[in-house]
This record gives sequence, C-alpha cells and structure tokens, in this order.
Amino acid sequence: MKLNLLDFTYSELEQFCSGLGEAPFRARQLWQWLWQKRERDFGRMTNISKELRERLGQTADVLWPEVVHVQASRDGTTKFLLALADGQHIETVLIPEKDHFTLCLSTQVGCALGCTFCATGRMGLVRNLTMAEILGQILVAREHVAGLTQGQTQGQTQDQTPDQTQELATGQILGQTQGLALRNLVFMGMGEPLLNWENLRRALESLHHPLGLDFSKRRITVSTVGVPGMLSEFGASGLASLAVSLHAPTQDLRARIMPRAARFVLDDLIAELAAYPLQPRQKITIEYVLLGGVNDDLGHARELVRLLNKVKAKVNLIPFHPSSELPYAAPDMNRVLAFENLLKSKGLPATLRKSKGQDISAACGQLRADVAALE
Repeated sequence: MKLNLLDFTYSELEQFCSGLGEAPFRARQLWQWLWQKRERDFGRMTNISKELRERLGQTADVLWPEVVHVQASRDGTTKFLLALADGQHIETVLIPEKDHFTLCLSTQVGCALGCTFCATGRMGLVRNLTMAEILGQILVAREHVAGLTQGQTQGQTQDQTPDQTQELATGQILGQTQGLALRNLVFMGMGEPLLNWENLRRALESLHHPLGLDFSKRRITVSTVGVPGMLSEFGASGLASLAVSLHAPTQDLRARIMPRAARFVLDDLIAELAAYPLQPRQKITIEYVLLGGVNDDLGHARELVRLLNKVKAKVNLIPFHPSSELPYAAPDMNRVLAFENLLKSKGLPATLRKSKGQDISAACGQLRADVAALE
C-alpha cells in the first residue's frame, strides 16, 4: 500500500527523502508542491528530477478527501461533504467574513460525546481523522476559493445539475466572495479535537510551516468541551487559541444537556481554565449555545458570571438552531439580548454570534455528513 505524503510532517518528509537517497532540499521542494501549490501529480513537479518523480509514483500518493457534494447558502457559506479513502464521510464549512474566509474543520468522523443539542453527536464516534484528512480539508477549501477568484465554483459533482435555488446561491457567492482569502481556521466541526490530540498536534505544527500552508497561530482556534489533562498539554503547546464549549453554568445542568462531557467535572474544568497560559491580551473564548427555556434566563446568566469570575474569558453566545431531530427550541431573541446585556453589565465580554449556513445545515451543531440525503 502506498504512503500518503500528506500524512508526513516536514521532518518526516525529510526522513522519507533521505531513505530514497535524496538530499534534504528535496523535502523542501516536495513540501512546497504539496501544500503551497496544491499539486497531486508527481509528473507536474517540474523542479524534481524525472527519476525521483518516477520513484515517488511507485512508493507514494498524494490523497485529498474527495468532494462528494457542495452546498451553497444564501449568505455565502459553503458546506463540503467529503469522502475519505475508507468510504467514511465528513463535512467542512467555508464561511465568508467581511474581508476573509474562515474554515470550520472536522477532526473526527462523528463524535463520542453525544451532546443532546448537536446533530453530530447523534452519529456516535466512528474514528479519528489522520493528519492528511484534517489538513486535506484546507486544501479542498483553498482550491474552491481559487475557483471563486477565477469566477468559477466546484459546487457540483459531474452527474448533478443545480436547481434554480442553488444557481442563485452560487451567483450570490461569486458576487460576495471574489477576492477573499482563506485566513482563519476554527476546529469546531465534527468531533472533539482533544480526543484526537496526536493527529491534531501534528496538523497544527504542520500548519505553521512557512514553506507550507503558513497559518499564523493567532488565526487558529481549537474548540473543546474540556478534556482532563489535555487542556494543559494543549496550552503548553501554544499552537492555537482556545475555545471551550461550556453551554451551562452549573454541573447539574451541564450533565443534563451534555451528559458525557459533564464527566469532566465543571469545577475542575474552571480550575484548569483559570490556570491556562495566555498571552497578555489573550482571552479564552467560552461558547454558550442558548437553548430556549433551558439555559437562557437571567439566573443562568448570573451563574455564568460567578462561574467565570477567575477566568480570563469572553463569551460567544450562540442561539440554538432548531431541528426536528433534536428536543430543543430556539431561544426568544428578547431573552438572548437580555442575557447578553447582563453579562456585559457585569464586566464579562460577550458577543452574539451571527449564525451562517442555517439553510444548508452548516451552522453550529448541524454537521452530520448525511450521505443518505443525497440519494
């Protein structure tokens, strides 16, 4: 079985080239072809000798996740359904901002945590993603962004014809997003990133390489429910910013809506966050999905302020997106605004996330890689 070169870190690629009897600079050339130029065909790597290209073709591959389906939202958000080499599927979401794109990445096929307000949790955990499968989502997204810049989209598989709604959305995307670059990464898609820490760590380290994808650490955020022991290791790595999926201000309520995540006791989680290493002006993002009538009243807001009083934090409020499969309602917007205002009045920074991609099930908690829906 051939090796996928996208699964190699830079040092591993150097070792691979050395094993072929090649000088270290060959790894640098290959790395640039793989990550900067997004080249998958060894035959087109023109500054590499023909002999080496032939040997590479015999021993290795460059395998991206396969784009199965692309959905375009009216707000410019694009959701990719990707097939992996073993037939499993994941989703990744490209989100347009004012002057750039943000990509929401998955780290697992499914998720073991089963939060009761999250569609991904209903899948259960199938497996972890490899480094190549994690970073391959970025290659797919950058290829798509390059197509937008050229006035094209990758939106349809060969046997699909877009309906009028899809054509309208595609036209809007071309008008809204031409010239935008993919600048920010958020690991907030399918899966719990810190339960796939080894592959995530290797991916983050590779992301920062200046001859490759070259993403700044401050442009990358990893979202976690708070895995015991892993928070300190992630913090010590300094590889990305931290976001914590909290969603409840008490242990009892968190256990009700996030039963498996709540095994990580809330008091212990807050103690880890209070000790978490931060840069001088850096804050931990606390993510809080507001469920109608469940965790969205002013009493909950006051408890949240008390809970976070020793944590250098800012709160990202996310109104729940209703689904027929999930047992919750959207919160009343008056309650949402009152919740936000109370946090701010107590000195706790808070913002209301503007949800995007709801019409294509690409918003927070909606990813589930539903292949059957395409049939």
